[in-house]
Amino acid sequence: MFKLSRRNFLKTSAVGTIVSVSDQSFAANTMEVRKIAPPNLDGAYLGQQILCYRPMRHGSPNMSVVQIGKKLVAHNYGHGGSGWTLAPGSASYVNSLMINSQNARELSNKSTPIAIIGAGVMGLMSAYDLNKRGYNNITIYADKLDSLTSHNAAGLLAPVSMDNAPEVQAVIDQICIDAYRFYDAIAKNKNADFKDGALIVPSYFDNREDSGLEPYVGKVMQPAKDIIVDFGNGTTRKMVVYDDGIYMDTEEMMLDLTKYMKDHNIKIVKKKINSFAELNQKFIINCSGLGSRQLANDAELVSVQGHLIMLKNQVVKNMNYMILIYSDEGKTEANQKVKRSFYYMPKRSANSRSQDIGVLGGTFIENGNPTTPNLKEFDLLVKGAKKFYGVS
Repeated sequence: MFKLSRRNFLKTSAVGTIVSVSDQSFAANTMEVRKIAPPNLDGAYLGQQILCYRPMRHGSPNMSVVQIGKKLVAHNYGHGGSGWTLAPGSASYVNSLMINSQNARELSNKSTPIAIIGAGVMGLMSAYDLNKRGYNNITIYADKLDSLTSHNAAGLLAPVSMDNAPEVQAVIDQICIDAYRFYDAIAKNKNADFKDGALIVPSYFDNREDSGLEPYVGKVMQPAKDIIVDFGNGTTRKMVVYDDGIYMDTEEMMLDLTKYMKDHNIKIVKKKINSFAELNQKFIINCSGLGSRQLANDAELVSVQGHLIMLKNQVVKNMNYMILIYSDEGKTEANQKVKRSFYYMPKRSANSRSQDIGVLGGTFIENGNPTTPNLKEFDLLVKGAKKFYGVS
């Protein structure tokens, strides 16, 4: 989003602020103390290691409508690590741009064929939004349907890992507000299309700026509270908490979205699209993510590699919260620049056991790719998590 410390890691703290003994007694008398049990982080409690690749566009996501020959193409890609955060609002925003375009008079007929490229969260949310508006002739094309970054993403509703110019801030803020309302309705069982894909949980940060959530306070969120977090092992930290943070269960949401497509006769075709000219439809929504580097000839689009570790055999009652802390910058073993953070979220894999809950992340490695997996980051992630929680 903004080119600020919380997004670019240019001014970072060292994984939280440990409260000294003298500060503890003073702070304990002036601030609420929250007790949080750390997850088990020994080897037996660490599960699958996951690499994912976020599509980030320098300058801002591409949310625009262009005429290409006889086709009208709406672009919706490049949201970095904020794909799930922005998806509902971004889909609505871009769809409205297309529908209201002066070259889109045919879309007054809700049976006009529309093609969507990409079956990740952006593509599925675009189809969902169009269908809720009454459009009934939608086809989604994608070369891959399973194990997408959209499935693997952790799911904190917060604008992170973006590179936006200041002039787009007002649009991004409104998109985030719209998305918050969308997920809040799911969390409160007010959207019958989704079972339980979103939860309201306390979300902890070092400070308000690092959260990225301050623009939404007073509009859709309550103010953060200054607190002391006590991990029950002698480690306490000064933090801020938003008690109305939203966690998106990304795999559950993808299942519900896919089911919605099937139930409403929205076709999903497994096919790689190399050119807009391949499609018969005049109206196209491009949600191809990293594929847009070639498909839209967009040199501003880059891959941002992320490392995640699923947890297992945890005490479920202790896991219902989120934490995001920014740490440092460095170089990977592939000599790539890495911006490190530590986050925990109560993510589960599909069909997992109830006690297999939690995910640790995360790294942001621009231009990281499968040939440079930077596997040492997994060990550093666990080391950083243990340091944060104060466990050996």
